[in-house]
Amino acid sequence: MPLLDRGDVELYYELRGAGPRLLFFNGSGATIEGSSLLLDILAKDFEVLVHDQRGLGRTGLPSSPPSTLAPYAADAAALLDAVGWTDALVCGMSFGGMVAQEFAVTYPDRVRRLALLCTSAGGAGGSSYPLHTLEDIDPTERARIAVHNLDTRFDDAWLDEHPSDRMLVDYTISRNAAPKNDDVREGERYQLVARATHDVWDRLANVTAPTLVAAGRFDGLAPVANSEAIHQRIPGSVLRFYDGGHLFIAQDPTALRDVVSFLKNN
Repeated sequence: MPLLDRGDVELYYELRGAGPRLLFFNGSGATIEGSSLLLDILAKDFEVLVHDQRGLGRTGLPSSPPSTLAPYAADAAALLDAVGWTDALVCGMSFGGMVAQEFAVTYPDRVRRLALLCTSAGGAGGSSYPLHTLEDIDPTERARIAVHNLDTRFDDAWLDEHPSDRMLVDYTISRNAAPKNDDVREGERYQLVARATHDVWDRLANVTAPTLVAAGRFDGLAPVANSEAIHQRIPGSVLRFYDGGHLFIAQDPTALRDVVSFLKNN
């Protein structure tokens, strides 16, 4: 089992596929195991480097909780060193997009091309929905907000008429309802704390790599305005919107194709 000793934590990571080198950052609470379908698709075009972030999957809890995204970005830089990559294509979704931004502004020379999906810059660029505020509210209301955040069109009538979206909601609910041990819950809490402080707005101009900013038109978690702000802040970036919400990559069949094409510079 490939592990990287970071001193305060051992990171579990995997390399999949062959082709241009791609560093991939998962979203909130996501693991390599839970993202295998997407990772296997990407591995058809890239050599994908991905890791379970602190406290999640097969990565243990760090000795002290991170309060910002800086340790998450530093983990990725250490992983590149460990596998002998000087630089890489970089793609991040949601929370992973936040980490990818932190990585790109801190280590700009290590990013060849950058894809930021359904994410936010924080600060004056706008923040994603404050997920940490959901912990103490009524479970029924929390579930309603979670579904609305996935796609602002989603209600019972919409889901009855769109079975593929119903399947997406059911999958998300079942994943969130799966039993979790105390370490995983703590790892997820660390992410909530770090994302609440996320603000790269004043540093986004440091991004030097060609950048794709992509979003779903009906995203309730990372609103369209946040992607527009990132696009305005990163010189020469490309902005694209898709027919979907926070999981537009699974809703619009053109989205993943476009992301792959951009990263491969086709």
